[in-house]
Amino acid sequence: MKKEINIGLVGYKFMGKAHSHAYKDVASFFKLKAKPVMKAICGRDEKQVKKFGKDFGWESYETSWERLVKREDIDVIDICTPGNLHKVIALSAAKEGKDIICEKPLANSLAEAKEMLRAVKRAGVKNMVAFNYRRVPAVCLAKKLIEEGKLGKIYHFRAVYLQDWIVSPDFPLVWRLKRELAGSGAHGDINSHIIDLSHYLIGEITEVVGMQETFIKKRPLPKEATGLKAKSTKRMGKVTVDDTTLFLARFKSGAVGSFEASRLASGRKNYNYFEVNGSKGSLFFNLERLNELYFYSQEDAGDTQGFKNILVTEESHPYISAWWPPGHIIGWEHTFVHEIYDFLQSIARDKTAEPSFAEGVRCQEVLSAVERSARGKRWVAVG
Repeated sequence: MKKEINIGLVGYKFMGKAHSHAYKDVASFFKLKAKPVMKAICGRDEKQVKKFGKDFGWESYETSWERLVKREDIDVIDICTPGNLHKVIALSAAKEGKDIICEKPLANSLAEAKEMLRAVKRAGVKNMVAFNYRRVPAVCLAKKLIEEGKLGKIYHFRAVYLQDWIVSPDFPLVWRLKRELAGSGAHGDINSHIIDLSHYLIGEITEVVGMQETFIKKRPLPKEATGLKAKSTKRMGKVTVDDTTLFLARFKSGAVGSFEASRLASGRKNYNYFEVNGSKGSLFFNLERLNELYFYSQEDAGDTQGFKNILVTEESHPYISAWWPPGHIIGWEHTFVHEIYDFLQSIARDKTAEPSFAEGVRCQEVLSAVERSARGKRWVAVG
């Protein structure tokens, strides 16, 4: 068994930074069967990627992902690029026999996602979609309570993921607002997260009906490609993705669900909220207070019934024993450390990583069905 796993990461902006931080910290806090070696960071701008690599401790850098995936000293390819590059990088990496972790959503279309799944199956390589919110300890505790039957038969799953970072019409037309690069807007960007959480907690979605809207249809063109901080010009360009997507869902279990994603919800910064209602109780979670889980039980005495706020920082809670004493909260960045830990352990133990590309395809099937429903204004079967 290998004692080290050599990592090649493509992308050094938002997600590249989050993943780099995780590789840098994971072996310091978790006992690993095989430790990650930060072999190479890859990006198009040589000056920027070289500096990023030095700042985060990467041994080398590349300006071509094609060269990176062919390097014999690389075991894992980590894809943190815009969605339009996910498929081509993943297919090349699988062909070279590299294990792959890819940011969400898996691809810009269902067809692309299925092609990626076929490629990793054919190559027999480990694969994971980076749905990091499965790794929030409070979310893991919610799953445990549901599986133990503490909520009884599940009736409702309702979730919203709300942000406001593009609420100003003066915000420039960055890549996340272009369908050819991002695949979709709020739908793929943040609905994908709550869809995956529903799969993780409740199970398979079988049918959906949805609606989509783009409120700000034109935006200033950016002066330069500087990500979400781009400065704009007075020239305008067309927004080709949704600003918001809402849909209703039926689950295979018989439960029903509602989902809403918006990046124009003023005052909501990263409001990823879900609530589950069952015959014996309920629970709810809000990412902006990620160390807390609220739980209500019908089995409590009538005069003391009410939602109980559980501070999920005890050693008995998932992942927490690696961190701080009880009550010393963890943060958003820790979810990536947990994610990378689980992925590395799956490689070292030769186990299937979760969520795999197969689960990424399952999420993509829901995304696709909602878009078809919105166009046709009707209920659509998933898959």
